[in-house]
Amino acid sequence: MAKAKISVNGYGTIGKRVADAVRAQDDMEVIGISKTKPNYEAAVAHQLGYNIYAPAENVEAFEKAGMPAAGSIEEMLEKSDLVVDCTPGGIGEKNKPMYEKVGIKAIWQGGESHTISGFSFNAESNYEQAVGRDLARVVSCNTTALCRAISTIDRELGVNKVRVSLARRAVDPNDIKKGPVNAIVLNPVKLPSHHGPDVKSVLPHINITTAATKVPTTLMHVHTVNMEVNKDCTAEDIRNIFGSQSRIRLIGQGITSTAEIIEFARDIGRPRHDMWELCIWPESITVTEKELYFFQAIHQESIVVPENVDAIRAMMELESDGAKSIEKTNKAIGLYNK
Repeated sequence: MAKAKISVNGYGTIGKRVADAVRAQDDMEVIGISKTKPNYEAAVAHQLGYNIYAPAENVEAFEKAGMPAAGSIEEMLEKSDLVVDCTPGGIGEKNKPMYEKVGIKAIWQGGESHTISGFSFNAESNYEQAVGRDLARVVSCNTTALCRAISTIDRELGVNKVRVSLARRAVDPNDIKKGPVNAIVLNPVKLPSHHGPDVKSVLPHINITTAATKVPTTLMHVHTVNMEVNKDCTAEDIRNIFGSQSRIRLIGQGITSTAEIIEFARDIGRPRHDMWELCIWPESITVTEKELYFFQAIHQESIVVPENVDAIRAMMELESDGAKSIEKTNKAIGLYNK
């Protein structure tokens, strides 16, 4: 079978990781990546052998910088079957007419609204609904984490209600323009935060409310999760359910912070210290009657990366079975946690 031809529009925090993950698959290939200017990220892409495409008016600048562009972004799209839009939030919406003009399948990230595609994706939750689709949106890092946890418990026990408090990292590690530096910011002040409605775009039957703050860290998000389930269970039952999932990692061995999770990722040789799994502290899992509580941590730079690969595989009809796609993606990128 011919490989699916994929372009990655935007080579930043998510885009460079998606490009590497797609390149690792044996049923898809990266036609090219796009950059608007010849900065250090473009130089790395050039070193890694990616074909770089740029806005037509900026192609000459790449030539002068010693990293010749392979052409314009439109030319990249015309050579591709599907584009993964990894541009900053709001830019993807502006790119949609360009994709429609070329007639290409498209995936957006969680920074765009659900309405951009009319379908929001999480591999564990609704893979089969994505098969053959032309447009999809991979939900944000926080929503991906919540969907993984909720859908896993919902399948086994039935989820009646979810309440979540999110402590969000302020910015990504390489972002020097934003804060807060010395504050905890209500984000937003009005409740609920957007994360609950975003979860419902994937799992519409789930009763969920979320509240979020921004805290002065760059490493990960942390959620305090409360679920009310329909069946009696124990903390050990919950640990076993979570432990059976390849994209959920039960973290222990004395780890009590996000800094130690990132150090662990470095120690096991993860590229860019990526932690693709949702990390749950097993010691935190507490069950009172039919209510359970736990802490989870989310590496915002990487958790959505395998989801993008699975979305490609579904939309390109390379695999109709979500479990098989997840296994294939995990193996290719080196996600193994047991």
